Amino acid sequence: MAQVKLPKILKDFCIYLTTIRGKSQRTRKEYEYDLVLAFRFLKAIQEDIPVSDIHMIDISDITIEWIKELTLEDLYLFLEYCEVQRKNSAVARARKVATLRSFFKYLKGKRRLIEENIAEELETPKIGKRKPVYLDLEEARLFIGAIHERPYSKRDYCMMMFFLNLGIRVSELCALNLSSIQGRKVTIIGKGNKERTVYLNDACLAALEQYIPERTAYKGEGDEPLFVSQKGTRFTRQTVARIVKQINHAGLQKELLTPHKLRHTSATIMYKAGADIRSLQHILGHSSVATTQIYTHIEDEQIQQVMEKSPFNNIIM
Repeated sequence: MAQVKLPKILKDFCIYLTTIRGKSQRTRKEYEYDLVLAFRFLKAIQEDIPVSDIHMIDISDITIEWIKELTLEDLYLFLEYCEVQRKNSAVARARKVATLRSFFKYLKGKRRLIEENIAEELETPKIGKRKPVYLDLEEARLFIGAIHERPYSKRDYCMMMFFLNLGIRVSELCALNLSSIQGRKVTIIGKGNKERTVYLNDACLAALEQYIPERTAYKGEGDEPLFVSQKGTRFTRQTVARIVKQINHAGLQKELLTPHKLRHTSATIMYKAGADIRSLQHILGHSSVATTQIYTHIEDEQIQQVMEKSPFNNIIM
């Protein structure tokens, strides 16, 4: 998104997100994008500007008085625009609803700038349940086997071992430093700068022992990253995602695989192997156990097999 001159109220909200709520810069940018789009659309409607020119609309003059004139119907009109004209999915629109709710809650609850929170009654679009994409154990073995055909295979293998054994987020993996490793433990900085310490199993330690002697020298400044690109730089999320995609194409016919789906694979396989929900919550770095439960799905086919194996299944009168 091109640089936009933000109104003061939006700048204040973005600062609140990072300094008080502990949101990441990435999340802050997503909130900012959604609100800039909403303000531009609503201004276009009010001033009869074609929505095709929406990216040119200046919102720097928006004030709290302007915001006070908005209605719940205006917000629904914006969501309709996102669905019909921008072809946003239910997931994308749900994020915009969350952004609007958070913004108006801030205006009323934290700043006391409005008397009525019009977004309080804003409903989230229904999101159909999507079958989660993850690898089963055999597919994970095929995926791992494909790594050894690649250049920098020991580095890539170590990164994939961290994904599959630790359920680490890609942003967390990129942020790891050499100093993050202390014996058999790794310190991970998660969302909201929350720190957690996770045990390194034998597979992770063996992968590290193979990778470290061949690690590319770091050419940047500051803390030494654990994983260094062939250019001597710290990895970005996008580069790691590209590596995962390349490994997947080399060895496994599977729907587009991402680092997040490897995290899902790790959580699912650990749960099936007997990990309890609280331990998983700590390993994955979830603030709420409800989030962890998303990863502990059991497929209908497995449930059917359990029911068929029940001893009582043979007792038919």
